[in-house]
Amino acid sequence: MSPIAITRLLILAAVWGASFLFMRIIAPVLGTMPTAFFRVSIACLGLLVILALLRVRWDFNGKLKACLVLGMINSGIPATLYSVAAQVLPAGYSAIFNATTPLMGVLIGALFFREPMTLAKLSGIFLGLFGVGILSGAGPVAFDQQLLQGALSCLAATTCYGFAGFLARRWLDQQGGLDSRLSALGSMMGATLLLLPLFAYSVVTQPLASWGGWEVWLSLLGLGLVCTAFAYILYFRLLSEIGPVKASTVTFMIPAFGVLWGAWLLDEPLSMAHLYGGVLIAVALWLVLKPAVAGRPARA
Repeated sequence: MSPIAITRLLILAAVWGASFLFMRIIAPVLGTMPTAFFRVSIACLGLLVILALLRVRWDFNGKLKACLVLGMINSGIPATLYSVAAQVLPAGYSAIFNATTPLMGVLIGALFFREPMTLAKLSGIFLGLFGVGILSGAGPVAFDQQLLQGALSCLAATTCYGFAGFLARRWLDQQGGLDSRLSALGSMMGATLLLLPLFAYSVVTQPLASWGGWEVWLSLLGLGLVCTAFAYILYFRLLSEIGPVKASTVTFMIPAFGVLWGAWLLDEPLSMAHLYGGVLIAVALWLVLKPAVAGRPARA
């Protein structure tokens, strides 16, 4: 993998690592549907402005419908599910469950898309999950209905990510591919269209007790513009460059960046568990990202 792709992967992990902090601030105040809808709609508006400033030509090459459907699978549904989880789970736990995305990608690829399953890749996935568990240092949480609800929401979201990565590779990269900025815009448009009627219904049936203060709306802007609009441009670029399984390994690094954000912004302490978890994650990434060894040529 090229140094540029590795740099993009690190930037994406840093940006998405902050998203769980933002959601933890927003979701308890606004609720599930408003948080999810404002996230994707703000991202959609931000992408419209970005494409207008960059004068990007709106040529989807007949793939707009595919982008809209992908947006529903890859953005609309997961944004809702993570908003549900953010109301009942600490941010660190959501990041841990989010790190099952590569495992879902490997399993879905092997079961539905004829992707090869190697021992090194599978070992790397489980080693990465173990490292994420150590790194988070979240401590024991009582098993109850809320924990189960949050865990199932996160796992359903990672399943959507697993399918969407392969579908994006199949639908968008054919016939010359599609500009990652257009892919991100189409994805956010599809997610917004999916969540708009659900958001309207939730507001009518359960009016918000509070629309939050400046902290909530600044968090929403950060979540929508940086952690969604900008992040999905990087994500679709990585999908085209390194494929869905390798791109999904970004979720291994998200908890690490979450720890760094917490230490820097919230003065949270660091421990040796962070070092041990970081080493395990580094080894896991190497196992998943290393090139496959070519087989020996057959004798004539």
